[in-house]
Amino acid sequence: GAEILSLNSLYGSMLCSLCLSPAECKVWRNPLNLFRGAEYNRYTWVTGREPLTYYDMNLSAQDHQTFFTCDSDHLRPADAIMQKAWRERNPQARISAAHEALELEDCATAYILLAEEEATTIMEAERLFKQALKAGEGCYRRSQQLQHHGTQYEAQHRRDTNVLVYIKRRLAMCSRKLGRTREAVKMMRDLMKEFPLLSMFNIHENLLESLLELQNYADVQAVLAKYDDISLPKSATICYTAALLKARAVSDKFSPEAASRRGLSTAEMNAVEAIHRAVEFNPHVPKYLLEMKSLILPPEHILKRGDSEAIAYAFFHLQHWKRVEGALNLLHCTWEGTFRMIPYPLEKGHLFYPYPICTETADRELLPTVFHEVSVYPKKELPFFILFTAGLCSFTAMLALLTHQFPELMGVFAKAVSTNTYTHTHTHTHTHLFRKFYASRKLSVHS
Repeated sequence: GAEILSLNSLYGSMLCSLCLSPAECKVWRNPLNLFRGAEYNRYTWVTGREPLTYYDMNLSAQDHQTFFTCDSDHLRPADAIMQKAWRERNPQARISAAHEALELEDCATAYILLAEEEATTIMEAERLFKQALKAGEGCYRRSQQLQHHGTQYEAQHRRDTNVLVYIKRRLAMCSRKLGRTREAVKMMRDLMKEFPLLSMFNIHENLLESLLELQNYADVQAVLAKYDDISLPKSATICYTAALLKARAVSDKFSPEAASRRGLSTAEMNAVEAIHRAVEFNPHVPKYLLEMKSLILPPEHILKRGDSEAIAYAFFHLQHWKRVEGALNLLHCTWEGTFRMIPYPLEKGHLFYPYPICTETADRELLPTVFHEVSVYPKKELPFFILFTAGLCSFTAMLALLTHQFPELMGVFAKAVSTNTYTHTHTHTHTHLFRKFYASRKLSVHS
């Protein structure tokens, strides 16, 4: 019961409604989010660019407060320090507070903060998470025995459960990043078995990516069979992985010329339909997979069906599409056909609800627009007449302004233009008359 309440409370904090309709635009924690110290900060040191927006980091701060704190923190001095640390905006102040908490006792959340923000390599982060795991398991066992002694102990057990799950997940992600992929898969499977209510946290997306790295396509299909269900929320990872598996069955022999002559086989039709389904769910992904648009580091939060989700998916999965021979060629030949089935995507979808109108606004908050052009769907194209009229009006206004500021100069310019026009017209008329005269003379000589 405690675990269910804890998961529901975190689920509420992870989703942030950005529109009037609560079902339309919700921001989710990126299941494969990078480490701030070991990955995001290294990017900043090299490029001088900030990969995370203030809005994105603020959402993470809210997640951390929900995930790692509880009302009884004041009873444990180290936890009281960490409660303030998670609210602190300054990164150095947060790190200093974590060190202060560790001077008092082995504090799991202090190790988490240092692993996420101070560690400059994944190996260093993993070492800190292992220390966090040792401290977190001790707290979890103690609070598990006391959870029924009152609401205060129940709150502590909820928090300790959250901390333990977070640590185990991040340790699995460290193993994956360090090339120990089979070990990562086992850790993720064990975590999903131990806490089966975690489907809302999308740990299965971490598992899918690791299984694809191992090219264990049978297990990928088994995970999809469980999570690509009509009753469960969809994602770019679910839809595009399903499309990749279908494409894998036919892509190595696929030829658009041959397909146009003989028609599509059943397997090819299934692959094309799976691609159309994926593109309808998130139309921004193909340009990143086909490398028509530059990738950036994925944000810590994503908007489903938006550009932020497309970046997060392609950042980790482009390599898996490249590994399947012909898959990107099949995607290239077929993805734009999706739009013929949904001519008015904001009003009516084909397999999904209409495309949410608020994604552009939300993605501009989540993505660093200073160096990334946010992908917009559908494109807002103005009619030619409006563009022509706007251009003509701008030109006329500019002429009027120049005439007002420099009347003598513009008078000379106008006279020169009119003289040139007259000369050109006069010359053209004489040339035309001469040609007519010459033709009539030739005619009379022959006769």
